[in-house]
Amino acid sequence: MKKDSKEEKVLGGLLGLAVGDALGIPVEFTTRNELKKNPVTDFRGDGTHGQPPGTWSDDSSLAFCLAESLCQGYDLRDMANRFCRWLDEGYWTPHGQTFDVGSTTEKAIRRLKEGVNPVEAGGRDEFSNGNGSLMRILPLAYYVEKMSRPEQFELTHQVSCLTHGHPRSQMACGMYIQFAVNLLQGQEPEVAYKTTGAEVKKYYTRLPYKRELPHFARILEANIQELPEESINSSGYVIDTLEASLWCFLNSKSYEETVLKAVNLGDDTDTTGAVAGGLAGLYYGLAAIPERWLNSLARKDDIMDLAQRLYRCVYGL
Repeated sequence: MKKDSKEEKVLGGLLGLAVGDALGIPVEFTTRNELKKNPVTDFRGDGTHGQPPGTWSDDSSLAFCLAESLCQGYDLRDMANRFCRWLDEGYWTPHGQTFDVGSTTEKAIRRLKEGVNPVEAGGRDEFSNGNGSLMRILPLAYYVEKMSRPEQFELTHQVSCLTHGHPRSQMACGMYIQFAVNLLQGQEPEVAYKTTGAEVKKYYTRLPYKRELPHFARILEANIQELPEESINSSGYVIDTLEASLWCFLNSKSYEETVLKAVNLGDDTDTTGAVAGGLAGLYYGLAAIPERWLNSLARKDDIMDLAQRLYRCVYGL
């Protein structure tokens, strides 16, 4: 049963994202067929990146940088500075060292270090549509929840542009945040999904966004959860990640089912786990995340503290 407390939703979202990430990181790039033979059911050590169990990746690190910045208000330059500290100093990493850095994100952070305007730092070409901004965007949902819809979209686009400036990446983040906000406001998943689709089609009527809408047809013109698993891709392409995360969340009845379904799709397992896990944690609340995972999660207490500070800052408590 989901919890109604906003604090539960903030704690659940941030910790749910990190747990999904940590479940996926040891098997990143593993195929779906391999995982069907040996599915992930719990934290694993070593694996793809040789990390201890409970380790999360750049997905969570950058989400926590964003959350930390939002505790001080909305400041794109502050967000940019924290991203730079993550890359150079290991800031908000699980064990003090940065690993698994996406190339588009790294290039954008290099530009941020050179003083480029944050909204112009992210790549804008067709090949800059990895999931690097989608994976970290969840904390913004809490910050923009009480704003008008246009403001929610605008701020989401700006935060995406720190690393991923192509309209397709901006829109994927916009859809994800709208869905998260609808869940935050008490809508059930099916209703939130339909509401999001209507809001998105209404908002993205101008160029350059309008011409990108066909890329989101499986989300906007159909019911993503009715598609068979074999048609769901779980690569690092931003639309694949958005589709896979929605599919896993809408086809599950608990936090645990959501993240295990996401990770066992294979390929970009940490990011699919993180993006789906953030939604499931937000919806079901902290209490729904298995204690065995929370207790083994790297820097659990630090994440709890960050989530509680974000909750107090955003909701004025």
